[in-house]
Amino acid sequence: MIKTDAVIIGAGPVGLFTVFELGILGLNSHVIDNLDKAGGQCIELYPDKPIYDIPALPVCTGESLTNNLLEQIKPFKNEFHLNQRVNTIKKNNKNWIVETSDDLIFETPNVIIAGGVGSFEPRKPPIKGIEKFEDKNLFYSVKNKNQFSGQEVCIFGGGDSALDWAVELSKIAKKIILVHRRDEFRAAQHTVDQMMKLKESGKIDLYTNCQPKDFVGSSSIEKIIIEDNQKETKEIKVDSVLAFFGLKMELGPIVNWGLNLDKKTIVVNTHNFETNEKGIFAVGDICSYPGKLKLILCGFHEAALASQECFKRAKPDEKYVFRFTTSSSDIHKRLGLK
Repeated sequence: MIKTDAVIIGAGPVGLFTVFELGILGLNSHVIDNLDKAGGQCIELYPDKPIYDIPALPVCTGESLTNNLLEQIKPFKNEFHLNQRVNTIKKNNKNWIVETSDDLIFETPNVIIAGGVGSFEPRKPPIKGIEKFEDKNLFYSVKNKNQFSGQEVCIFGGGDSALDWAVELSKIAKKIILVHRRDEFRAAQHTVDQMMKLKESGKIDLYTNCQPKDFVGSSSIEKIIIEDNQKETKEIKVDSVLAFFGLKMELGPIVNWGLNLDKKTIVVNTHNFETNEKGIFAVGDICSYPGKLKLILCGFHEAALASQECFKRAKPDEKYVFRFTTSSSDIHKRLGLK
């Protein structure tokens, strides 16, 4: 059981700024995200796309914004729990018990949902019954690359994730089998060039204009069957399969948490951005209220107000006194300033 002042669900820009707002109030937090890195939509969907409406930054990218936010919260030494999602939230007196897909359990008075428009869920191959292979030798992300050492690994996809891992795993795998439904790749040209050199050297077997037809095996995948555009099939022996068909946005388990939902958003009040459940807050694109604007800067404002209420719940015996960061010695100490 991990006890903490707050659990933040979502490591996008608003979730990261929530860490800061809690931190300057002296509250610790843990951040949980379904992706393998912080940044949320900014990193997954537009890392290089310019953003023009962040105060004091005439222009920044999704990646640079994320990096700056990570730098800003360094003094608070919060913990990230990536590649997992929150499955259940249960009430325990005035606290909440939060359980993740990796069996982590938290006890906290405050849960802040900063999940954008939901969690990023992998698009899965359209093959019946593949669930029995998942997390055995079928994966949608790489948590520990060393588990593929000496293996024959099939990678499906033609984007950055697929080619980046094809190149990286070729260093330790016995063989990489790369399967893509087109001739063209969406990855960076430099990575494509690296992959083609590895193909020429025999480290990568490349099959284009092909898609998965079936996975063969009892408890784990032993062979894959791929089909080309002429409906001809090929059977290939594999040790593991990585499928990178992109991501889709889903509310996921949130729909089962008893929150007041409006379509795919969570209704909150504008006093402290609390939901209909005491101690559960929603900030950023996932929350809904009259006049809501889905802007990052609005999410920052929502995080600041939610954090004030989180302080009262986490430290009910302490009197809250609002202080500006420019003049508070306590805040300066927390930020490591003299």
